[in-house]
Amino acid sequence: MSANHTLSDFSGLGIAPGLLNAIARLKFTEPTPIQRRSIPVAIEGKDLIAIAQTGTGKTLAFGVPMIQRLAQLKGCGLVLLPTRELALQVDESLMAVGRSMGLRTAVLIGGAPEGPQRRALEKNPRIIIATPGRLVDFLENKLLSLAHVQILVLDEADRMLDMGFAPQINKILRVVPRERQTMLFSATIPTTIMSIARQHMKLPISIEIAPSGTAAENVTQEVFFIEKEAKSHLLEILLKDFRGPVLVFTRTKHGAHKLTGRVRQMGHAAAEIHSDRSLGQRREALEGFKAGKYRLLIATDIASRGIDVAGIELVINYDLPSNTEDYVHRIGRTARAGLSGRAISFATFDQRNDVRDIERLVRTGLAIRQVPALPFDKAPRRPVPPLHPVQTPSQPFGRSPRRPTGKRGRRR
Repeated sequence: MSANHTLSDFSGLGIAPGLLNAIARLKFTEPTPIQRRSIPVAIEGKDLIAIAQTGTGKTLAFGVPMIQRLAQLKGCGLVLLPTRELALQVDESLMAVGRSMGLRTAVLIGGAPEGPQRRALEKNPRIIIATPGRLVDFLENKLLSLAHVQILVLDEADRMLDMGFAPQINKILRVVPRERQTMLFSATIPTTIMSIARQHMKLPISIEIAPSGTAAENVTQEVFFIEKEAKSHLLEILLKDFRGPVLVFTRTKHGAHKLTGRVRQMGHAAAEIHSDRSLGQRREALEGFKAGKYRLLIATDIASRGIDVAGIELVINYDLPSNTEDYVHRIGRTARAGLSGRAISFATFDQRNDVRDIERLVRTGLAIRQVPALPFDKAPRRPVPPLHPVQTPSQPFGRSPRRPTGKRGRRR
């Protein structure tokens, strides 16, 4: 890293030299907006509420200050996350930065044997990375004490609350020391998060990189209105039109399993990831997708924030999400790290209101695409339903529409 630094690189953020060297070895040269604004505040030990969309580098935003401050403090850090996949990814990212400085971590997640996790705790890790349910299990079985936690991070806090982890989070907050630093990272900021902040944080600094609900800037967003029975035929055509890695979201695990079989029959290498898959199966699917073994990954919303894969060309919402805000997190799997991407949603004709809710959330229209001629399509064509004024004009199939820019808005 150049000695003639400017505020455009990491060297102007108060980061210790050893960590700067580690960041340079990872070839990170330009901090993201959330990193630029969060790191100096967190290094000072202040409580922090940071709102930023997915794929913006939040792990380094809390990880670098945590590693640096723990070098000066006794005790440990604790990171809470909603899913096993996210916990493993955060551990990988923290170790990439802190390994050369002797960082030890322990990952406590469900779906994996307790034995290795207990042995990791016996080595006195400096950072514990956990899902709330497994952490509470360890607490209730007296396998772990949180009395020495100096820094607490709630990552993807809105998702943890959406998944029903509020009781476990409250249990954890009751047993960590009152005198600690707390950092809360979230893509949206529902009232439950503000309640946690008021009760458990000390004069937190609020940072909002984009309005709550903002979709990734470089994603082209489109929608097809189509009969449910014709979805798989449309998917088959799209997979011929797009050649890169594709992430497909379904609403249910049964739907993901069924669609995976159908896609394989089409001749594509595909894997599925949902709550019925074991941790080993989910890791194999994710690693296979990253490595190119599988061209398609078919997932439920358990993966909407648990997949950190560079270069996903296309995200397909085969089913619209049951929670409108999950739309933002799904499409945030593409157009990461400054790249462009595409998000295509399939909506049935009775889901007009769901599409309107999505458009209100992201404050932009989803370009309505004309359904191409489908094989075995015997159903009569239905007219595309009219939407509200933020709708963009229909585009010919295979061409990218010009998308209006706008800032994200309302939470549902």
